[in-house]
Amino acid sequence: MRSWSVSIGRLFGVEVRIHLTFFVLPLFIFWTEYGAHGSANGPRDLALVGIILACVIAHELGHMLAAARAGIIPKAVILLPICGVTVADESRAERPQSGVAGWKREIRLALVGPLVNFTLAALLAGIVFAFAPGIDLWKWPFLQSANLPRSTVWANLYLAGLNILPAYPLDGGRILRALFSRTMDSSAATRRAVSIGNTVAMVLIVSGLFSDTWLTMVGVIVFSAAQLEERAVVFQSVLDSVRLEEVMLTDFATLSPADTLEDALQKAVHSLQDDFPVVRGSDMVGVISKQRILDVLRLEGNGYVQAVMNKLFEVSARQESLASAFRKLTARNLSIIPVVEDQRLIGIVTLQNLMHSMALLAESRKLRRDSTE
Repeated sequence: MRSWSVSIGRLFGVEVRIHLTFFVLPLFIFWTEYGAHGSANGPRDLALVGIILACVIAHELGHMLAAARAGIIPKAVILLPICGVTVADESRAERPQSGVAGWKREIRLALVGPLVNFTLAALLAGIVFAFAPGIDLWKWPFLQSANLPRSTVWANLYLAGLNILPAYPLDGGRILRALFSRTMDSSAATRRAVSIGNTVAMVLIVSGLFSDTWLTMVGVIVFSAAQLEERAVVFQSVLDSVRLEEVMLTDFATLSPADTLEDALQKAVHSLQDDFPVVRGSDMVGVISKQRILDVLRLEGNGYVQAVMNKLFEVSARQESLASAFRKLTARNLSIIPVVEDQRLIGIVTLQNLMHSMALLAESRKLRRDSTE
């Protein structure tokens, strides 16, 4: 998520990020305007980009509000020029419903976005007719920086129309996935919808080469969004199916509450761990991070681990899923989960170790699936 997008703030507690394809849009608009008219207007072109961004935000805001009412709270939304990709929050999000209620709910949530854009287009058209009757809303080209009021109306109409296409992760593709989920599990339904979405994207890209370059741009965006969604599905399948015993660290260093901070720092120097369980005998009594040791040594000087360790921590069993551990880590902003069996510490899972393992497992599953197709 962070590799191909930048954060622009938070909306109702949800992080909003812009995908890098949005930064290509101003150059694309400038190029198409220059090609069509022999000149371009930088400020107006940027204003058109702003209009498209505002329409996409309104579209995704509709989805977010509808999803919140259904108990689905995302962690982040990545905005692309024609759609958004939702990143689920494992610590708060409600699990998707199965059966008839699940796929019907997904269809209703998917329809909210185009409905928002259609409604905005109608309202804006009414405002234009009332206050600027001289503007011809039906004059081609509909989306052009030379006429921003008309472009505002048609940007919403185009977004609504494009999102009805059966190309996942557009809303039409989400409806398609919901229909597929009636007869197959969620991961398989998503993969099939992504495959159809990639086909639609390729058709748009090729069609644009022989007609309107905007079709090529839309195809590239749809393809990029589909890859983001596919990776999210693979990660989710790893979270749900892999057990902690498969990824936990069994060769790890521990500290004693009687260790001094200077001794603890010496042990930390010889370890790749950033976080350490604190063990008294066979009992785990706390956790402490390398950064915490350094901070206390700088501010207060030497002392004992027992005085500065964190005595509040979560534990997990070896049979728990990665999803369970991930929720515990993110819900309480923890960095380490001890894995216990019969009240005995047998391993640890750190956030760094968890993310590394998830990435490797996701890639290995994708490679195995690609080799069998």
